[in-house]
Amino acid sequence: MLTIAYIGNGKSTNRYHLPFVQKIKDIRVKTIYSRSASPWQPVEGITYTDKIEDLLSDPEIQLIVLSVRAKAHYQLAKDCLTAGKHVLVEKPFTETAEEARELFALAKEKGLFIQAYQNRRFDSDFLTTQKVIQSGVLGELLEVEMHYDYFRPEVPESVEDFSLDTSYLYGHACHTIDQVLSFFGRPDHIHYDVRQLLGPNRMNDYFDLDLYYGSTKVSVKSSYFRIKERPSFVVYGKKGMFIKATKDRQEEDLKKFYLPNHPDFGLDLPEHYGVLTYVDENGGYHEEKVISEVGDYSRVYQALHDSIFHGADKLIQDQETILQIEILEEGIRRMKENQA
Repeated sequence: MLTIAYIGNGKSTNRYHLPFVQKIKDIRVKTIYSRSASPWQPVEGITYTDKIEDLLSDPEIQLIVLSVRAKAHYQLAKDCLTAGKHVLVEKPFTETAEEARELFALAKEKGLFIQAYQNRRFDSDFLTTQKVIQSGVLGELLEVEMHYDYFRPEVPESVEDFSLDTSYLYGHACHTIDQVLSFFGRPDHIHYDVRQLLGPNRMNDYFDLDLYYGSTKVSVKSSYFRIKERPSFVVYGKKGMFIKATKDRQEEDLKKFYLPNHPDFGLDLPEHYGVLTYVDENGGYHEEKVISEVGDYSRVYQALHDSIFHGADKLIQDQETILQIEILEEGIRRMKENQA
């Protein structure tokens, strides 16, 4: 049994963590720390505290999950490792790659586990797109477009100054870039287009990154000003294409407090299925819907349990996390350079 605790008792802990960790029979949540009262309903069987020492000094607690603002990740993770605790860190893992390297080195020195919580590797749309690519029906892969759009102009309009805390690149590309790196690996080179659409020194509210793998281009694009979202995934090969218009539906269900204990939680309906169009080896034309894979964020928790207790390889490799943060840092650096 892995006994864990949380630092932070907000939306992330209660919406994106607790409903999934509770699916894993070999993990027990003992304590949640927060400096202030939370509007979320307390969960039966969990102890709530405003004293962080209750976590750091408790010999029963083996792993601490950091579910707080990214700027606090580095120091809190360091404190937890120093106290002898394994650590799971929300994304973005740290603000700089140097901080990430230091944390991984400290964990290695102490024989502890530390990893980023990259739950979006288990988004249904991403898993389905991987399945189509791996089937080979598209032929040689030419281009992949990944979109993560919103129409929320009030968000950037309400932010007066630039900061990493509110950066769209840091807050959202940490999902999609990790998906790219987990499937395609390290790119040959990257073209960056990171913007502040409302003007210099305002919020970073747009990004468009092209990651190149030989002749294949993978584009990661997001904006707060898309009144109609672009498809979640569009994939082009020499023999066909695949369009997955809608995103994974786990978040949609969670927002309605429809939780993973329901058998149809997060499942796509037929109208959400992606469309595969291709020409077969005999020249026959095909257009068909692809039944979506099942997304499940609890797989991150099962994997970390297996790494800690059974020595399984880390689900999210240290070098993948470091490379992701290097990409985020470089995107912001180029944005500022273009602004100067």
